[in-house]
Amino acid sequence: MITVLTGGTGGAKFVDGLRQIVPPDDLTIIVNTGDDLQWWGLYVSPDIDSIIYMLAGKLSQERGWGVKGDTFFCLNAMGQLGQPIWFNTGDRDLATHIVRSKLLSDGKSLSEVTVEIATKLGVTTRVLPMSDSRVETRVLTPIGELSFEEYFVQRWYQDPVESVRFAGASDAEPAPGVIDAIRSSDLVLLAPSNPVTSIAPILAVPGIREALRESRARIAAVSPIVRRAAVSGPAGILMAAQGFEVSIRGVADFYRDFLDLLVVDSQDEMSAEALRQTGMRVHCTPTIMRHREDRIALAESTLHAAMQPPAQTSQELA
Repeated sequence: MITVLTGGTGGAKFVDGLRQIVPPDDLTIIVNTGDDLQWWGLYVSPDIDSIIYMLAGKLSQERGWGVKGDTFFCLNAMGQLGQPIWFNTGDRDLATHIVRSKLLSDGKSLSEVTVEIATKLGVTTRVLPMSDSRVETRVLTPIGELSFEEYFVQRWYQDPVESVRFAGASDAEPAPGVIDAIRSSDLVLLAPSNPVTSIAPILAVPGIREALRESRARIAAVSPIVRRAAVSGPAGILMAAQGFEVSIRGVADFYRDFLDLLVVDSQDEMSAEALRQTGMRVHCTPTIMRHREDRIALAESTLHAAMQPPAQTSQELA
């Protein structure tokens, strides 16, 4: 049994690789909901949608989000009516948000709604939100505090970041099945997602980080940082704002209290050797996922390395 903590486009690509080689019944995906937002009066859960669309074979590979082949007639019409259109919502994508909002208004939890949407789209892999409670990632900038989508999508992450917080996290509870999945898995994987705004919101929910510390599962993370820079997006900016070095060492420090293995790109071999001297197990492999074959190869390499005896070095694994 394998459990994955994920969020963002890098996480969806990694899960895409895993689903090619792991039976759906053996895979549980715990998804960040700190990016969730109200848009045009509808409840939108971008990371959950990306995972479900990907598992259903519907994710747009060109954009990395939304439904492939989607149209944007409603978006254009809303703009003509004077409504904000900076968050690009396609017509088929909009149907998902409408259904989710209706089911939530009917009294169902986000977990229940996620199962229902996934099932309707033919997804059999278990997809869990990190919490049924509302947790919102808030980014403090010189112009004020922004939601993550305002910072990332509307303003293209151009504002200097002073701090990041997760509003509501202290009062939240893990969604049903989250703690059990972590405790009962043979392997827990942290996708190459933004540590600060894709994985940290999950870890901020009381009980989840503790479950990782106490789990008997092997825990491996794939670094989203290659040669001291984020593969994409603002991960480096946000790590620096949180006081972490923008490097594979910074990623290791972010997860050090529960991490067994860090998977890093082959370009970081020299840094990996230095990190090994601190006692961290490090495995080097190509991590840039430009094509489907890259995603599968990274998933295979990560699984192989993670399941090796701890005493075996990553040089032997290469």
